[in-house]
Amino acid sequence: MDDEENKPLTFWEMLQSVLSAALGVQSGKNRARDFSRGKPSHFIMLGVLFTVVFVLTIFGVVKLVLHLAGV
Repeated sequence: MDDEENKPLTFWEMLQSVLSAALGVQSGKNRARDFSRGKPSHFIMLGVLFTVVFVLTIFGVVKLVLHLAGV
Protein backbone atom coordinates (compact mmCIF):
# COMPACT_ATOMS: atom_id res chain seq x y z
CA MET A 1 0.00 0.00 0.00
CA ASP A 2 2.89 2.39 0.66
CA ASP A 3 4.03 1.87 -2.93
CA GLU A 4 0.63 3.08 -4.19
CA GLU A 5 0.76 6.19 -1.98
CA ASN A 6 4.23 7.20 -3.21
CA LYS A 7 3.63 6.45 -6.90
CA PRO A 8 3.39 9.62 -9.04
CA LEU A 9 0.14 10.34 -10.81
CA THR A 10 -0.32 9.11 -14.36
CA PHE A 11 -1.15 11.49 -17.19
CA TRP A 12 -4.75 10.24 -17.25
CA GLU A 13 -5.19 10.74 -13.49
CA MET A 14 -3.90 14.32 -13.80
CA LEU A 15 -6.09 15.00 -16.84
CA GLN A 16 -9.14 13.65 -15.01
CA SER A 17 -8.33 15.87 -12.03
CA VAL A 18 -7.93 18.98 -14.21
CA LEU A 19 -11.22 18.31 -16.02
CA SER A 20 -13.03 17.58 -12.75
CA ALA A 21 -11.67 20.75 -11.18
CA ALA A 22 -12.68 22.79 -14.24
CA LEU A 23 -16.25 21.52 -13.88
CA GLY A 24 -16.20 21.89 -10.09
CA VAL A 25 -16.92 18.24 -9.34
CA GLN A 26 -13.57 17.13 -7.90
CA SER A 27 -14.01 14.74 -4.97
CA GLY A 28 -12.22 15.34 -1.70
CA LYS A 29 -10.46 11.98 -1.96
CA ASN A 30 -9.04 12.79 -5.39
CA ARG A 31 -8.08 16.31 -4.31
CA ALA A 32 -6.13 14.88 -1.36
CA ARG A 33 -4.47 12.38 -3.73
CA ASP A 34 -3.50 15.20 -6.10
CA PHE A 35 -1.91 17.27 -3.33
CA SER A 36 0.02 14.32 -1.92
CA ARG A 37 1.21 12.65 -5.14
CA GLY A 38 1.03 15.31 -7.86
CA LYS A 39 3.46 18.00 -8.94
CA PRO A 40 2.07 21.54 -9.15
CA SER A 41 3.92 22.28 -12.39
CA HIS A 42 2.17 19.38 -14.14
CA PHE A 43 -1.25 20.59 -13.05
CA ILE A 44 -0.43 24.17 -14.10
CA MET A 45 0.67 23.05 -17.57
CA LEU A 46 -2.41 20.86 -18.03
CA GLY A 47 -4.66 23.64 -16.74
CA VAL A 48 -3.20 26.17 -19.19
CA LEU A 49 -3.43 23.66 -22.04
CA PHE A 50 -7.06 22.87 -21.15
CA THR A 51 -7.90 26.59 -21.03
CA VAL A 52 -6.34 27.24 -24.45
CA VAL A 53 -8.15 24.27 -26.02
CA PHE A 54 -11.44 25.33 -24.38
CA VAL A 55 -11.16 28.94 -25.60
CA LEU A 56 -10.21 27.84 -29.14
CA THR A 57 -13.15 25.39 -29.20
CA ILE A 58 -15.61 28.09 -28.13
CA PHE A 59 -14.11 30.49 -30.69
CA GLY A 60 -14.46 27.85 -33.44
CA VAL A 61 -18.07 27.07 -32.53
CA VAL A 62 -18.98 30.78 -32.56
CA LYS A 63 -17.27 31.29 -35.93
CA LEU A 64 -19.13 28.25 -37.34
CA VAL A 65 -22.50 29.43 -36.06
CA LEU A 66 -21.94 32.94 -37.43
CA HIS A 67 -20.87 31.50 -40.78
CA LEU A 68 -23.94 29.26 -40.96
CA ALA A 69 -26.16 32.20 -39.98
CA GLY A 70 -24.74 34.24 -42.85
CA VAL A 71 -23.27 36.96 -40.66
